[in-house]
Amino acid sequence: MESKLHYTVRGLMPRARSDLAQLVAFQSVADPQQFPPQECRATAEWLVSAFTEAGLGEMRTVRTSDGSDAVVGNAPGPDGAPTVLLYCHYDVQPPLDEQAWRTPPFELTERDGRWYGRGSADCKGNIVMHLTALRALGAADFPVGLKFVAEGSEEQGTGGLEELVAQQPELFAADAILVCDTGNFAPRLPTATTSLRGLVNVVVSVSTLNGEMHSGMFGGPAPDALAALVRLLDTLRDAEGGTAIKGLDAGGRWQGVAYPAARFRADAGVLDDVTLLGSGEIADELWARPAVTVLGIDCPPVVGSAAAVPASVRARVSLRVPPGVDSDKALVALTEHLYAAAPWGAKVSVDTEAVGQPFQARTDGPAYAALGAAMRAAYGTDMVYAGQGGSIPLCNVLSTMFPRAEIALIGVEEPHCLIHAPNESVDPVEIEHMALAEALFLNEYAATGRGRSSR
Repeated sequence: MESKLHYTVRGLMPRARSDLAQLVAFQSVADPQQFPPQECRATAEWLVSAFTEAGLGEMRTVRTSDGSDAVVGNAPGPDGAPTVLLYCHYDVQPPLDEQAWRTPPFELTERDGRWYGRGSADCKGNIVMHLTALRALGAADFPVGLKFVAEGSEEQGTGGLEELVAQQPELFAADAILVCDTGNFAPRLPTATTSLRGLVNVVVSVSTLNGEMHSGMFGGPAPDALAALVRLLDTLRDAEGGTAIKGLDAGGRWQGVAYPAARFRADAGVLDDVTLLGSGEIADELWARPAVTVLGIDCPPVVGSAAAVPASVRARVSLRVPPGVDSDKALVALTEHLYAAAPWGAKVSVDTEAVGQPFQARTDGPAYAALGAAMRAAYGTDMVYAGQGGSIPLCNVLSTMFPRAEIALIGVEEPHCLIHAPNESVDPVEIEHMALAEALFLNEYAATGRGRSSR
């Protein structure tokens, strides 16, 4: 049976579309070398105005160490009520190949029931979700204490907001934290992302000769650096294509929602007759096991290459690390594996590029119970738990700083959104359902989440 909030949120959807159209029009790519920085500043100012009107107080911008502006605000709750932090980010990825867009990337366009535009899902759709939920509740009726933060450089990965958490923890302290930068595992399937893989990136260099040598005169016995690199990289996988790095457990099992192989093939765009890699279930390989990827190779290009034996080459290797595995230990294992597997006595060096720890949410507290009830009421079906292959370092920072806070990752995104790609879009039904779920959650959590566990 639909509640008053159902009808209120539905009635706010025309305004939600207007909000999203205004937000998408801002070219808020946080890279001043590509886009004018005033676009990000104007977006931040829009958020200050919109969330002030929605009932949050003390809305302002805070300059972070990377030069971007975080937008923060709050609204005190009733005595004894818990506090909830609402997170989102307003910067977006660049449009990439504008010729590949079927509609202008910075103009919200409706087509086949979806709303298209850069950031329509990631993450401006989640901003509109927050606004719609707060407007549905009404400024005078917030049942919990609220804090709000919108990051201005998330897509650049510069870490400005993570440093702000340490510098001004009072802006972030809460009993429950909704990190709204993910979404549902499938359309109309309410989902909480509870697992994020960590990251290890290295650059491996291979040298075999003092310089390139004529392949006709020396090819054969002369050790080929590119061939050595190919052999070296091949040792990172087993016969089924699964990650096989000595010292890393590759047998993890995922306990949440299953990921059917046919759906994964469609979501990932796997070509017909190409085999999926690994020996476990898709969810195991994707969220519970380490996964290695060769991101790029520096070697002679096909066009312009000479008849010469390559002397030195290098590759960028990425290792995604599941919860339960320490990324620093994974870095050691990967590095030692690369050194030990070098063929033909080739000279190998490994340089660390980036390390980030995995994240695992605690799901046994009152916030998750309230969120599950809210999702069920909004969607008419039970919430599932999914993982995500990407890394969100902020979650680890918040978990370390506020160890008793419950952190839930939710949002309006789903596989059809094509975030980060041309023709990004959002389903307005997901905005409606998730805004309703957020409003219902705040009411439900007010009744069950007493105790201010983060303090």
